[in-house]
Amino acid sequence: MDIRDIFAINLKKFRRAAGLSQEELAHRADIDRTYVSLLERRNYSATIDVVAKLAEALGIEPDLLLKLPPKGSK
Repeated sequence: MDIRDIFAINLKKFRRAAGLSQEELAHRADIDRTYVSLLERRNYSATIDVVAKLAEALGIEPDLLLKLPPKGSK
């Protein structure tokens, strides 16, 4: 599993746990909704600035988006 996979899994997990749609998360992070979708589908890699914006919008520390999830998580 590469870092893009890890980020995508964690982003989707934390977004859903917060009860946010991709659109609402994008609005809170001041990025485009389609970009959130592309990140979750592993089509794009996020810059460190985008990781920070998304973490802030989710109310979590940025490192949580980059940590290897437990086996079996998706």
